[in-house]
Amino acid sequence: MTEKRDFIAASTRPLPVPSLPQITLYQADEVTPLWLLTEADLVRERLAPPFWAFAWSGGQALARYVFDRPEIVSERRVLDLACGSGLVGIAAALNGAQSVICNDIDAYAETAVAMNAGLNGVDLTFTAGNLLDGDVPEVEVVLAGDIAYEKPMTAAMLTFLRRALVQGCEVWVGDPHRTYFPAEGFERCARYDIATNPDIEDSAVKPASVWRMIP
Repeated sequence: MTEKRDFIAASTRPLPVPSLPQITLYQADEVTPLWLLTEADLVRERLAPPFWAFAWSGGQALARYVFDRPEIVSERRVLDLACGSGLVGIAAALNGAQSVICNDIDAYAETAVAMNAGLNGVDLTFTAGNLLDGDVPEVEVVLAGDIAYEKPMTAAMLTFLRRALVQGCEVWVGDPHRTYFPAEGFERCARYDIATNPDIEDSAVKPASVWRMIP
């Protein structure tokens, strides 16, 4: 944990989230240096790229929606699936969630989430590993941002989210209109123009929507 904390502190810095400045996260200023810094770890430990170091547009949209509609999380048990930096979970905690579980497969994400929770004065629980093939945790709300990068991963995520819906959870997804995100089975609840890092997205401002999964 200490080694990862030192690495994150050295390669990122606390910055306000571009479209949600009331939240501060440890973020990288540039993409390439951090990718190069983590290349050895990626090869040795088969780690994912450092998605935790950036505020992605889908997550920003979903976090903004939580601030706009705090009743969807207030006094409820929340899961932030594929949490990355923990942005969406932090938004839920700041808006009255009873408890927040953050989940990610990235070994560095656990440390990043803990550091970001500290920056924002909230308590989050982190669950490591792949939840997609297992039972849905005992939560009432599942929040998921930026889950449609690749076709196989999107399919696995949607299968899990449908199980959560059947279990009785409300499911909300933030997505910047990526190719593999299906409109079927969802209703759009909000659309935002999100300020983002043009190094990780294809523009400095990217439209992103928040969707609620429906039966």
